[in-house]
Amino acid sequence: QVQLVESGGGLVHPGGSLRLSCAVSGRTFTNYLMGWFRQAPGKEREFVAAVSRSAASTAYADLVKGRFTISRDNAKNSVYLQMNSLKPEDTAVYYCATNPQMWYRKSYYSESKYDSWGQGTQVIVSS
Repeated sequence: QVQLVESGGGLVHPGGSLRLSCAVSGRTFTNYLMGWFRQAPGKEREFVAAVSRSAASTAYADLVKGRFTISRDNAKNSVYLQMNSLKPEDTAVYYCATNPQMWYRKSYYSESKYDSWGQGTQVIVSS
């Protein structure tokens, strides 16, 4: 049974940093590209970042490019999201998810291509 568990969320001031973690169990981690999505109150869930199976490739939403960094540690079956220069509009529940498709298909932007999701971790950016 696959399980994704996010951690690292919390309350941070604007301009601050947080590092989210997602631990995956119950499947072969390297068979999946990994993505982070977020959902703000009253809004649809949106793509944030993705990393390929080998970690050689990454992709970011324009809104977070240059501020967020996604990484993965295949030895630890974990994916991370380093978030710097946080803004109030980054406030959301952040979810990690697994995607079995190959990176070249560029399906990482599409929520529907992810087959398993974590429960989410809340990030609040406020002064």
